Amino acid sequence: MSEPRHDVVIIGGGHNGLVAATYLAQAGRSVLVLERAPQVGGAAVSADAFPGVDARLSRYSYLVSLLPTRIIRELGLDIELARRRYSSYTPGLSVDGLLVDGLLVDHGDAEATQASFARIGAAADFDAWNAFYDDTARLARAVFPTVCEPLLTRSEARRLVGDDALWTALIEQPLGKVITDRFTNDLVRGVVATDGLIGTFTSLDDPSLDANRCFLYHVIGNGTGDWDVPIGGMGAVTGALERAARAAGSRLETGADVTAVTPEGVVTYRQHGRLETVRGAVVLANVAPWVLRELLGAAGGASNAENKPEGAQVKVNLLLTRLPRLKDASVSPEAAFGGTFHINESFEQLQTAYEQAVAGTIPAPVPCEIYCHSLTDPSILSPALAAAGAHTLTVFALHTPNRTLTEANNDDSRAQLQAAVLRSLNSVLAEPIEPLLLADADGRPCIETKTTLDLEHALNLPGGNIFHGRLSWPFLEDNEPRDTPAARWGVSTEHARILICGAGTRRGGGVSGLGGHNAAMAVLEVS
Repeated sequence: MSEPRHDVVIIGGGHNGLVAATYLAQAGRSVLVLERAPQVGGAAVSADAFPGVDARLSRYSYLVSLLPTRIIRELGLDIELARRRYSSYTPGLSVDGLLVDGLLVDHGDAEATQASFARIGAAADFDAWNAFYDDTARLARAVFPTVCEPLLTRSEARRLVGDDALWTALIEQPLGKVITDRFTNDLVRGVVATDGLIGTFTSLDDPSLDANRCFLYHVIGNGTGDWDVPIGGMGAVTGALERAARAAGSRLETGADVTAVTPEGVVTYRQHGRLETVRGAVVLANVAPWVLRELLGAAGGASNAENKPEGAQVKVNLLLTRLPRLKDASVSPEAAFGGTFHINESFEQLQTAYEQAVAGTIPAPVPCEIYCHSLTDPSILSPALAAAGAHTLTVFALHTPNRTLTEANNDDSRAQLQAAVLRSLNSVLAEPIEPLLLADADGRPCIETKTTLDLEHALNLPGGNIFHGRLSWPFLEDNEPRDTPAARWGVSTEHARILICGAGTRRGGGVSGLGGHNAAMAVLEVS
């Protein structure tokens, strides 16, 4: 008996898989999406994380920058994104146990931002800051329009940017060099540097340029680099994509755990206790390349020997009765938490934390970034919680690599990491955070922590790597082949009928839809 056949079988119903499914179904292809979880969305989901508490948290992914307005428009997605007034707040470094003034970057008040630079002793860096981000904006305006097109070569991309000095500074040399060349204040340097380290375990001076690639994707989104809040939470993004995919005619199967795939396009999956098979003329893998190689088994090829990806972050979700008071009385909690709140992330602290993590210890203090969804979008809270002044906090801790975790120590490590995150947070607050935690229906504090191993278990992210592996440049090297649609769109594998369509594509990572869009374009170019 032959397997059921579809034009396209998509392994994984994360946001990229839904993007690909919608484009392909709109073009008349028969599309089957197989998702192992009970719901689609992957990391782009909202959840009632705390029993008996009516708050829909963006449990994993939480902000949107790289999703092109072009994809939103072409798929007819009903998505509302809100721009935050404040870019960031970074508490000053402690002097004799007291916290000096911090740096508040306010999109709505350039004079206030300039005064904030002056208060931390970085007046000279204000003009350097504006000039630097004018440069990254020029880079973004040149590069971002290409991400929904076939890949340029390195030489073509460099000519498009049109500024050899800028190209060299951000693409050819370690990120740490341009930061130390252009800024003098350690705190300012750290604020710039963090965009090169989120989800990426590396040094700012590493010749691998991993930090540069991470930084690039953090500053080019939609030509501005702004990170926006999805109204209704990240689940609203997935909901819009799911509706679009179904309306286009895609078949979405949840609870369908793919166990194997062949180079010929035969996909085996388990659903409702039964083993099923289906054949796709093309198979799109919306899973990490590492996971795809496991599904291919012996057919995975020589690259099976590649090192497993490694994540390096801890995610902590909290629900508070109110925002905490700050040691820095010059800034209101609403302003400080209204953008990205950087904690213990000066340039020197980031480097020290990296060195401590390489040595196998939890950094002390652990560098963290905090985001408060409910300040921009109170709709994720029940009216009663919002009226009472409750708020969500999401903490994203850096330099906590997966290499220290095992199945045996994960529970203990999670507790240690959570305690380290709270210590880091409390170091900049005028009151401890713990008494401000709401209690759930069982009387437990509303806090949940996800280690890299937890992410691997929940989302099938190898090593908890949120990018599915090392990020790549958004262009091909001059000597790389462009002889097939899959190569031109950056979605190829060793097998002609199997394409990558997730974060592991050449321009993947983040909630962008780029992997799904580009894989769909490669399929449509062939047929």
